[in-house]
Amino acid sequence: MVRDVMRNLSIALAAALVLAGCGASEPTRAPCAAGKVCLEMGNGSEPISLDPHKTTGTWEDRILSDALVGLVQDDVEGKPIPGMAERWETSPDGLVWTFHLRQATWSDGVPVTADDFVYSLRRILLPQTASEYASLLYLLKNAQAVNEGKAAKETLGVRAVDPRTLEITLEHPAPYLPELAKHHTMYPVPRHVVEKWGDAWSSPAHYVSNGPYLLTDWRLGDYVEAVKNPRFYDADKVCVDQIRYYPTNDAISAERRVKRGELDINSDIQSNRIAFLRTAMPGYVRTYTYLGIAYLAFNNNVPALKDRRVRIALDMSIDRDFITGKLLRGGQIPAYTFVPPGVANYQAAKPPVWAAWPLERRQAAARALLAQAGFGPGKPLKVEIKHRNTPDPSLFMPAVQADWKAIGVEASLAQNETQIAYAAYRSRDFEVADAAWIADYNDAMSFLYLQQSSTGSQNYGDYKNPAYDALLARADNEPDAVRRAGYLAQAEEIMLRDAPVAPVFFYVNKNLVSRKVTGWVDNIIDHHRSRYLCVEGRQPAAKG
Repeated sequence: MVRDVMRNLSIALAAALVLAGCGASEPTRAPCAAGKVCLEMGNGSEPISLDPHKTTGTWEDRILSDALVGLVQDDVEGKPIPGMAERWETSPDGLVWTFHLRQATWSDGVPVTADDFVYSLRRILLPQTASEYASLLYLLKNAQAVNEGKAAKETLGVRAVDPRTLEITLEHPAPYLPELAKHHTMYPVPRHVVEKWGDAWSSPAHYVSNGPYLLTDWRLGDYVEAVKNPRFYDADKVCVDQIRYYPTNDAISAERRVKRGELDINSDIQSNRIAFLRTAMPGYVRTYTYLGIAYLAFNNNVPALKDRRVRIALDMSIDRDFITGKLLRGGQIPAYTFVPPGVANYQAAKPPVWAAWPLERRQAAARALLAQAGFGPGKPLKVEIKHRNTPDPSLFMPAVQADWKAIGVEASLAQNETQIAYAAYRSRDFEVADAAWIADYNDAMSFLYLQQSSTGSQNYGDYKNPAYDALLARADNEPDAVRRAGYLAQAEEIMLRDAPVAPVFFYVNKNLVSRKVTGWVDNIIDHHRSRYLCVEGRQPAAKG
């Protein structure tokens, strides 16, 4: 009975959130110069920076990937194709990669060279840069030692053979390097501009890009603006002349703006409105399988959460079927493992044994574990869940709260703007963190490295297990794809038994796209680079 009441309260809260923004005044579509094509994009959250070495969010990546091009880039389906590198080859042992760069310039006319890439890869790994994503590049020779201040930047395994030839040496074979090379951590930054302006280089007043767009304006809380870069090597194939990226944390307000034509795209949909919007706005809803997971991280610095029994009790008592099937209703899949289905070259790990139990049995076992850990009716466990203010967490966090109440846990909810929430997670200012992870590249390691002890700030709960680390290292050095997948699966099973995190559900990507937008192709990584898009009815005047 208590559970039914709490479920009803969860649904009532979701309805209240839907109605919350109805009275707010909203802007009209931004003006677009005659003969130009303008794209208005709802982008979720406000960027924290426009520097690729100081960002971590998908909302920032959407902007940066329109301005900067790495060695490799996405095609319209999200697959890797040549970017700044026209071609590359690998040594027989898989450790040395040689990239041959195309002839290209920065937006100020200065040539893009191999030295820009050497400078950029050293910069992101320098301790003073304080990049939260630096550990993603630890596969580069000596990268971890450079990042930890134990080796000079010159020892990093990157060198410019000549202005248009870049050599990268790895710690271990990484056949997924072309996938990783699409990621913004490997984007070049213009050395001549960064050395002149320092961190201020990434302000629109000084921004220099090598991609299809140049960032020209950032009005905090309103929009980031980009215009077509005439010096981009493929500029003649780019349709859109101007893009504005708007923070749209209020998904309901954003969907109304898309319907009115003020926005062409919004990068999220409140899950429980998908069925309604398919009818109300036919042809606008785009959903697709996604390499992403929503999960809860337990802070290992909190005394109660150091106890594995407590973490398992919290993990096993979450009713994932209710959250995905009754609350979200967007096609999400209940998650009992951490690596999503569909990841390339991976065999699924075995979920915990309790994953097959009915909810009532799981809750009874959870109460028993809490009792063993010293918690019960006379001494309830009290925790705070810090969560993002984006649409889905606002829907399902009350359900998690209710699930934990059913096992005697008093959980409070603390809602934060997305950037503030993640900053708190990285500084360990939380007890339980609502988090999400989207693959940086299509490989299981893109998920499993999050709990590696060397990962740093993005290992939110500070999980450490030498056996887990050893299996990941063994996988890194295993050239056979099948054996490598086996080591990764063994590591994941160890991590799941330790329960440093509680997987909740696997994502689907959800976009609201005007029928006037052309060139959009749904894909598993949800990358839709603006250079491939156009807007019907807003094409530029014919040249003549």
